[in-house]
Amino acid sequence: VSTQSTGANDNNNNNNLPTNSQSILNNQIDNNLNSKKNFMQRKRIAVVCASNQNRSMESHALLSQENYCVRSFGTGNHVKLPGMKQDKPNIYPFGTPYNAIMNDLISKNRQFYENNGLIKMIKRNSTIKEKPEKWQQNDCVFDIIFTYEERVFDAIVEDFEVRGNKSFKAVHVINLTVKDNHEEAANAAKETLQFIELLQSKGEEAFENEIESALQEFQQKTQKKIIYLVLFY
Repeated sequence: VSTQSTGANDNNNNNNLPTNSQSILNNQIDNNLNSKKNFMQRKRIAVVCASNQNRSMESHALLSQENYCVRSFGTGNHVKLPGMKQDKPNIYPFGTPYNAIMNDLISKNRQFYENNGLIKMIKRNSTIKEKPEKWQQNDCVFDIIFTYEERVFDAIVEDFEVRGNKSFKAVHVINLTVKDNHEEAANAAKETLQFIELLQSKGEEAFENEIESALQEFQQKTQKKIIYLVLFY
């Protein structure tokens, strides 16, 4: 496990941040506090990939089913999906509703995008939330962040550096490198859940004090390359 602790030293005010996203997450946590003994269900979890379409949404779907307080994001400049030609992807701004993306793909070539699984994936996404969200425009405070690609991990680190430290609350950032296809995304979602369940089995105190040993145990079981950082809000 590659580990490092870091803080941010520059301040930046992000524009157009959603104002109610933190309160929504806190309401989820309050509900879980009243009904769940599982301490990991009281933790704020983020799952992040490039476009908030496949890898992050697979994990979002599974963790939501297990009643975890989870949100998903993308770090790219825009949402990018495969097109009918390799050099002509479908590109959309973050915030474009999943239903609008699906309708656009249907209008272009329904059969093609049904055959490659995109329409099924986006339809699934639309049942979880309205639209893909950009990490850099979120104002939530998380306890643990999972990324599924090193450049996404790097984008998270860069964003913390740009924002700067305010509360100095620690957040654990974990990268599992995952190929951007449906099968690998589904496997990564299961592995994300397995790691969360491993943390739960070790107890709440271990979440802060023994997470590195849990990561080493998890890495031995999965043979995944894991990158880990502690960042600070």
